[in-house]
Amino acid sequence: MPAARVWASDEREWLARMGTDILAEHPGPEALPGLLAELTDQWEARAWCGPDTTAKQLARFGPDAADAAPVLRAYWLHTPHSYERADYLRALTAIDPTGLDDAYIESLWDCEERARLLGIAMAPQRPQTTERIAVLRDDPMETTEVRAAAAVRLTATAGPDLP
Repeated sequence: MPAARVWASDEREWLARMGTDILAEHPGPEALPGLLAELTDQWEARAWCGPDTTAKQLARFGPDAADAAPVLRAYWLHTPHSYERADYLRALTAIDPTGLDDAYIESLWDCEERARLLGIAMAPQRPQTTERIAVLRDDPMETTEVRAAAAVRLTATAGPDLP
C-alpha cells in the first residue's frame, strides 16, 4: 500500500487514478469510521446502489467493523437487488457471523449463484440443508460451480444416512 499512496499523489493523471483506485479498494484502519458512517448514511437515504461496495470494504476489517452488522443485516433482508445479497452476507460472515445459520440456509434457495455457493459452504449440517444441497448437486439446470460445490460439501459430510 505504500506504493499506492505515492502513486495517488503523482502528477501523471493515470498513475494518480490507479493509486487512488487501489487505496479505495484496500482502505486502511483510518477509513473505518468513515465507512461505517457511509453505510449508515446509505441506509438512511435508502440508497440501493453502492452499499455492496461499502460492505466489501467493511468486510476487510473483520470484527473491528462490528458496528456495521445491524445495517448489513437490514440490507441483506431488504435490498431490491438480489445480486447484492451475497456481498452483504459475506461481509456479515467476516464481521459478525453469529446468528447467520438461517441466512445461510435461505441462501440455498437464492436466485443468485454466489449466494447459493455461500449457503453450500456455510449452512449448518441439518437434514434440511443436506437434502437441499443434494438437490443442487443433482440439478441439471444448476451451474457447474454450484453442482461441484454441492458435491464437495456432501462428500465432506457424507455419512451412512446422507444422500
